[in-house]
Amino acid sequence: PAGAVEPISLGLAIAGAAASAFTGFISYPRLYCYFRECCLQRHDQRAAAALQENLDRKLFGQHLVNKVVVKAVKGFLNNTNAKKPLTLSLHGWTGTGKNFVSKIIAESIYKRGLQSKYVHQFVATLHFPHAHSINLYKDQLQSWIRGNVSICPRSLFIFDEMDKMHAGLIDSIKPFLDYYELLDGVSYRQAIFIFLSNAGAEKITEVALDFWRNGRTREEIQLTDMQNALSVSVFNNKNSGFWHSTLIDRNLIDYFVPFLPLEYKHVKMCVRVEIESRGYVVDEDILTRIADEMTYFPREERIYSDKGCKTVDAKLDYYYDF
Repeated sequence: PAGAVEPISLGLAIAGAAASAFTGFISYPRLYCYFRECCLQRHDQRAAAALQENLDRKLFGQHLVNKVVVKAVKGFLNNTNAKKPLTLSLHGWTGTGKNFVSKIIAESIYKRGLQSKYVHQFVATLHFPHAHSINLYKDQLQSWIRGNVSICPRSLFIFDEMDKMHAGLIDSIKPFLDYYELLDGVSYRQAIFIFLSNAGAEKITEVALDFWRNGRTREEIQLTDMQNALSVSVFNNKNSGFWHSTLIDRNLIDYFVPFLPLEYKHVKMCVRVEIESRGYVVDEDILTRIADEMTYFPREERIYSDKGCKTVDAKLDYYYDF
């Protein structure tokens, strides 16, 4: 029978069969997601392992963050019957690692990290600048979250500068964080919400200083030493988007994660890693000079860097001819 087929027809038939087989091959979800970004892209165990590895290797001086974030995210990703979305609120001074940790969480779940179409960032001063437009912002925010979770249940939403957000605005997403199985046919139980804020940093520093002045190490600080005080401090802070928020009042935030102020030794760690990441041999003299140039508080003891590791990158540009 094959001899009865004209050569050109036989070639087209073979090509068509190959194309059909290839189409079927790439339609297999795991292979398709190799070429195109997919929702729920990484296996949950792989995501948890990547999160643990990156926090261990890249985050300094934040034992509480490491412990709480890994436990919370890993448990949530492996829970096939979550009752509500995972909601984390990260608090601490600028430069202590809040944005960095949210970036690592995004990268552990999606290969493209913050650039993923399933990861959504909101910055209070950029996306919600005008107090007189708060009702419009509420409608837009609800529509945006509803639409994106409808497309991908494992959507990740990051809200930065919560301390600059207008009070009452964030309460508009309260239904999405609550214990509802479905809202208008949509389940939000696989989504992750992360809030970043400087609010509560004073309380965190107060606890850390008490430990230091009593001769105890920062590693002895436990989450129970500050979580309740931190949530109350944020709830009563009139300069915070969480001021008298129903998200706190209804216990919809799963963890308030405190970022401790960074010490001199942690700044040196940040400098070292940044130099190595640029492919340069570490110059110990330059490393020390950069750490010494940072300003520290309290004024008398000079224990903590007032900018954390935030300006390390810029200072390296000054010392190295990149």
